[in-house]
Amino acid sequence: PDKGTPNPLRAGVREFPWPVTEHTAEALRRLAAAELVGDALDAGPDAEDPVLDPDIDLVDLARVQEWDAELERLLEEARRDRSSDVAVPMPASLSATSLARLRDDPAAFAGELVRPMPRPPSPAAKFGTLFHAWVEARFGQQPLLDPEDLPGRADPGIDDETELRELEEAFVAGPFGDRVPHQVEAPFALVLGGQVVRGRIDAVFTETRSDGAAGFLLVDWKTNRAASADPLQLAIYRLAWAELHGLPLESVRAAFYYVRTGAVVEPDDLPARPELERLVADGTTATG
Repeated sequence: PDKGTPNPLRAGVREFPWPVTEHTAEALRRLAAAELVGDALDAGPDAEDPVLDPDIDLVDLARVQEWDAELERLLEEARRDRSSDVAVPMPASLSATSLARLRDDPAAFAGELVRPMPRPPSPAAKFGTLFHAWVEARFGQQPLLDPEDLPGRADPGIDDETELRELEEAFVAGPFGDRVPHQVEAPFALVLGGQVVRGRIDAVFTETRSDGAAGFLLVDWKTNRAASADPLQLAIYRLAWAELHGLPLESVRAAFYYVRTGAVVEPDDLPARPELERLVADGTTATG
C-alpha cells in the first residue's frame, strides 16, 4: 500500500490507558456508580450500615487483591514444602521394566522421575542390543531403529565381540534357529488402570494347541547368564497381544529363551488384567 494508507485492521479499535488508574474515564464512571449506590443505601432502612464505600480507591483495591493472591500462593508452597507426601506425576507411558521398578520400590521409582540421572555407558548393554538387532536381521526384518538408540533394551552379560559371535552360533543351533516367526519386534500399547504401558515383543510364533486350536507363543530373548528374568514382562506381553487381536488369554503363551543354555522357560500362573491393574494402582498410590 501507499505510504500513509490507514491500516484496515485498526479500524474500530478502541485504545485504553494501561495501567488503569483512578483518573481514567472507566474508573471515574465506576466511582460515580459506587457513589449513587451508596447514596441509595444511605436513604434505605439500613442506612447506618452502608455496603459500599463511595470513596474506595480502585487501584488500592486491586493492589490488595494481588497481595491476597500472592499470599495464598506462598502459603500453598509452604504447605507443600512441609508435607511428607509428594505427588509425583506419572510419565505418559511406562515400559515393562519401569512397571517392575514401580512394583518393587515405588519410592525409588518416584525419585528417578523427580531427578532422572544419566546411566553410564555399558559395553555389555551395547553388545546385548547388537544381538537383538542381529536376530531381527536373521529373520529378514530390518531393525526399526539404530542399535545405539536402544540402550534400554539390551540384556547384560555380553562382554566382547567374541562372546557375541558365540551367542549368535548358539541361537542358530537352538530351538528357534530355524523357526519362522509370525512377527518380530511386535509393538504394543496397553492401558492398565489408566496408565499406558508400551513395549515391543521380541518374537511371536504361531502354534497349534493341544486341543487343535490355533494359538501364539511370545518369546523374549535373554542373553544374561542367570535365568532371573521377571515374569511380569511376559504377563504384560501376553495380555497386550491377546487384547490387541481379540484372543482369549489362554490361547497365548509366553516364554523366556535363554540363549546361552538353550532353555525355554515358560512361567506358570502369569497374572491377568485384574492383578496387573492392582499392581499399577498400588504402585501409583505408594509414590504419592
